[in-house]
Amino acid sequence: MPHTITISVPPDVAANPDSLRRAAAQALHRAERELGAVQLVRRSVDARRGKTLLQLKLNAYESGEQPPSPPLHFDYRNVANKPPVIIVGAGPAGLFAALKLLEKGLKPVILERGKEVKARKRDIAKLTREQAVDPNSGWCFGEGGAGTFSDGKLYTRAHKRGNVAHILQQLVQHGANPDILVEAHPHIGTDKLPGIVANIRKTICRCGGEYHFSARVVGIEVKNGAACGVTDERGVRYEGLAVALATGHSANDVYQLLEAQKWALEPKPFALGLRAEHPQELINEIQYHGKGYSPLLPATAYSLAAQVQGRGVFSFCMCPGGMIVPAATAPGELVVNGMSNSQRSSPYANAGIVAQVTLDDCYARHGMLGALAGLHLRQEVERAAWLAGGATQVAPAQRLTDFVRGKLSASLGKTSYIPGVATAPLHALLPEFVSRSLRQAFREFDKKMRGYLTAEAMLLAVESRTSSPVRIPRNAQTLQHLQIANLYPCGEGAGYAGGITSSAMDGAACAERIAEKYRTLL
Repeated sequence: MPHTITISVPPDVAANPDSLRRAAAQALHRAERELGAVQLVRRSVDARRGKTLLQLKLNAYESGEQPPSPPLHFDYRNVANKPPVIIVGAGPAGLFAALKLLEKGLKPVILERGKEVKARKRDIAKLTREQAVDPNSGWCFGEGGAGTFSDGKLYTRAHKRGNVAHILQQLVQHGANPDILVEAHPHIGTDKLPGIVANIRKTICRCGGEYHFSARVVGIEVKNGAACGVTDERGVRYEGLAVALATGHSANDVYQLLEAQKWALEPKPFALGLRAEHPQELINEIQYHGKGYSPLLPATAYSLAAQVQGRGVFSFCMCPGGMIVPAATAPGELVVNGMSNSQRSSPYANAGIVAQVTLDDCYARHGMLGALAGLHLRQEVERAAWLAGGATQVAPAQRLTDFVRGKLSASLGKTSYIPGVATAPLHALLPEFVSRSLRQAFREFDKKMRGYLTAEAMLLAVESRTSSPVRIPRNAQTLQHLQIANLYPCGEGAGYAGGITSSAMDGAACAERIAEKYRTLL
């Protein structure tokens, strides 16, 4: 049996196997020769005490012992002739629902409104360079969903929803760096995710599952109160035992489809705000306590939160060494998001800084719209941002210090946002309750990270896709829609997840319930 220890060491010790081995021996009060393999179990950065160290959890084995090789085998069955299950959406929830169905012996049939990941890259390039918005293919829609072209953050607090390790191991099996199994805040990177997503597709197809791209679902077929299939915009029908609805938080037309059918929907609190961009070197200096930090340390992230008159304001989707990208999903709107590659080597750090939007906020402006009140508030702000940028994908922007003062910026600094920026009074563009909360929160953030409130930082509008403003209600035990049997809303679009890992676990959980219901057919 190994000895499990936790030690804090300088970055150069963590990077050198011989030095790390000596540190482990010292922590165990053993001679170095008495140890066998030293296995890294968990790694995190500890910068709390004015000196930045790496905190490592290790398994130290006795001399001659080696750690067992972790099994990365999953029992994906050949399901070519098995009963089909329709999955609407090829984001994390849809993909991991499909993988779970393979394990259980049912055939996943995936319908994705966008394109396969390689073709999707070309549409993203057109949006970024030419400002051409394709409502079915871009940063949010297409194979892999919104998470494919993001930082690929895998950290989640939703451990009760499923097996996080199982999700991470499947990602490693399909090409992710095994480091994600030990990092406290793992990420993959935009440059790596497309290949992983394509490998998952190959597994699904090799085992007899189906993919259908450019197949936007416009109808859900119901017989005797149960979903039994869907129709895409080309008029093609697909039948199955059940329908897993994994369409993501930006598929407004899906909410409108359910509303038109008078199927249960609920408004859900969400968040609105801006994307803040600082020089990465500045964030490193703040977090690593000065300019003398080790070059072996990664580009650092931050997590900030404050309560402003009872309203929460927090950082979201922080992308160290990243860039800001246009994430609109329809003409006439402007949305910004963040991404970073695996090396996080950009000179910029960006994060969404958003304020909570309550149901009362939504009803005050769009109460007559019921469950879709928040969705219309979101659309209203996104259109205002589009107009403020000149009715293009040029983003309205403001220096952070000017935003806090309520002053139009006379000039703008450098930014990673390729379509460009135009000076605008963001403090007046946002709803007043959001602007007021953000302005006070930035002052609070500067107390926690001295130097954060600086004219070097740029704010771009609008950060509005933190989560869905609508929930598709479901039974807590069966995970089926409250009114329609065999309809399984899952992932971010259903309002039950908030990131790649939690969405993947939620999709897998829905697939588990489907398999349980039809276990006599397996």
